[in-house]
Amino acid sequence: MSGTTLISRTHPRYWNRELQWRLQWKALASIDLLVMDVDGVLTDGGLWLDAHGELQKRFDVRDGLGLRLLQQEGLTLALLSGGKGGATEARAKQLGIQHCFVGIKDKTAALAELQQQLNLSQLNTAFVGDDLNDLIVRPLVKLLLAPADACRPLRSQADAVLQRRGGHGAVRELAERLLKARGQWHQLRKKGWKDRND
Repeated sequence: MSGTTLISRTHPRYWNRELQWRLQWKALASIDLLVMDVDGVLTDGGLWLDAHGELQKRFDVRDGLGLRLLQQEGLTLALLSGGKGGATEARAKQLGIQHCFVGIKDKTAALAELQQQLNLSQLNTAFVGDDLNDLIVRPLVKLLLAPADACRPLRSQADAVLQRRGGHGAVRELAERLLKARGQWHQLRKKGWKDRND
């Protein structure tokens, strides 16, 4: 079965993934810094170029609301991408994400510098990535997480794999799991959200 196929709740792989998340429950509750790759995590990995060579990317608005909920809960968010800026930086600004790094060749060095700047350690850090260049941050994070359609080597080494694909609600799914682990999701689910949705 392809990694991009949605898995039925009756499929054994669904329950294996749910077991992965249950095992990480305490770790999820301790996360203070969530770092995300962009292409293939907040987007579906597709790139659009206009006639002038300008790069455009598609983001999921529900992921955006999930990130706003995490910010309200006090988590620090960061984008760490090897890709070009422009659309990524515009999205970060729109969501109020202050730590946005693009065109990064050495993600390990960039992440270590950010942790030092924020006075946070591996024990408080989670990273969401989708490809081989995200595997190198493994020693610096408590949780390495992957969308459903991440490359196979990353999925096999991740602490948990999301049910949804990159750019199609994976980050929103993660946001809800983090909020549940912190005991905040029930109130939001009951009373809703009154701020804007970007």
